[in-house]
Amino acid sequence: MERIASIERQTNETDIQLSLAIDGEGQSNLETGVPFLSHMLDLFAKHGQFDLTVDAKGDIEVDAHHTTEDIGICLGQALQKALGDKRGIKRYGNAFVPMDEALAQVVVDLSNRPHLEMRAEFPGQKVGSFDTELVHEFLWKLALEARMNLHVIVHYGTNTHHMIEAVFKALGRALDEATTIDPRIKGVPSTKGML
Repeated sequence: MERIASIERQTNETDIQLSLAIDGEGQSNLETGVPFLSHMLDLFAKHGQFDLTVDAKGDIEVDAHHTTEDIGICLGQALQKALGDKRGIKRYGNAFVPMDEALAQVVVDLSNRPHLEMRAEFPGQKVGSFDTELVHEFLWKLALEARMNLHVIVHYGTNTHHMIEAVFKALGRALDEATTIDPRIKGVPSTKGML
């Protein structure tokens, strides 16, 4: 069964079409209107081996908040939909990624219990025109809509760009591990019998 999903979201603030293939080749086609976010999503797709297409139009003349938040919502919904009943998946994923002086760790549980725990202090409030507080906003909406437990820890770093880049690479790698089908797992990886 192909694990793919497409999501459309239209509000007064954004118009987004997003498609995700879990078992992809790390290909991305991204039109977000937010260059730094596009860069991060490209890294996420490449390192997670996901195929990701995003066509987003938002009120970026105000700022990037609504567009970033709504792409997080759509990506989370696409991940949840593409996973289906989650039979045979590893469920858990953990990745450390260094980026020069920075080290990030992302741990995920595709548990159907949404939670974000984030430990990161970015030295800069902006990377280019991108507000770094939007990283938390994106990750929280992703975790909420994917219904996953997401822990993000930036252990150290001095360059804000490097720190955020390490987070998105680690997110891709952790989700790649968690979504992998393990032939040893029969049914759903939970003693409850469902996720």
